[in-house]
Amino acid sequence: MMGKLLVVGSMAFDSVRTPFGEASDVLGGSATYFSTAASFFTGVELIAVVGEDFPEQHVDFLRSRGIDLEGLERRKGKTFRWKGEYSYQLNEAQTLETHLNVLETFRPHIPDQYRTPQMLFLGNIDPELQLDVLEKVERPRIVACDTMNFWIEGKREALWRTLEKVDILVINDGEARALGEDSNLVQVAKRILSRGPKNLIIKRGEYGVLMFNEKHTFGAPALPLEQVKDPTGAGDTFAGGFMGHLASTGDYSNEGLRRAIIFGSVMASFTVEEFSLDRLRHLDKRQIEDRYREFRRLTHFEDI
Repeated sequence: MMGKLLVVGSMAFDSVRTPFGEASDVLGGSATYFSTAASFFTGVELIAVVGEDFPEQHVDFLRSRGIDLEGLERRKGKTFRWKGEYSYQLNEAQTLETHLNVLETFRPHIPDQYRTPQMLFLGNIDPELQLDVLEKVERPRIVACDTMNFWIEGKREALWRTLEKVDILVINDGEARALGEDSNLVQVAKRILSRGPKNLIIKRGEYGVLMFNEKHTFGAPALPLEQVKDPTGAGDTFAGGFMGHLASTGDYSNEGLRRAIIFGSVMASFTVEEFSLDRLRHLDKRQIEDRYREFRRLTHFEDI
């Protein structure tokens, strides 16, 4: 069973410096990482905006992954740009520059053929725009979203209105603590789940992932890697692998969510091995399955 998966988010040029190298004006953006990761599992429809400076080679790459780009809008002006730097503590970037450019006035236009998705992922954009998209599509089977501190601090009430209509919230631990207004993630989860989302997935970088819902708590480690070059986009790649796998199986049970979390973690583990999407460009399904088995071996234990 393969469901239609729609993502609304950003496409960008990133300039990144880490202790292991740097890259300038490379392909980035939440919708880019998400859709590329999800495309290994299911068909993806993408809504985003780019400027006149966006090279056709990037569009060709996304098309080569089978991603439907009918919802990609090209406008006069420059594409969203982000510049960041990581220390050896790779869990969080220091943002050096952000230029929203065409993203600043982005109002997602939804093509008619996109209005009945089985699953919808609302990437890290203004919560009022997230809500607008939700109101323009038929209610999907699963709605998931991401957000960031900028919206948590600046548009908290609009964000809560969006979260009332969301099945799964996927955010990092810093964002979770800011939204839940507590340092304890268990207390944070209780508070956030009481306001709408049925599932909360907290990304914790090299410390793995936690999932909370009304009945269960689940934790998965990150895979220890020999090489980590650039964590940019790892969270969006995780979300793409997670949602893509869910769409491919149609299994929304607790076990299905847990399995999808591991596939999301698998995709994120590949992304960090190179800058931008370079590792995903030469990835195949066999490598994904092999790494999934590595995760199983890492976490498997018998009752004593």
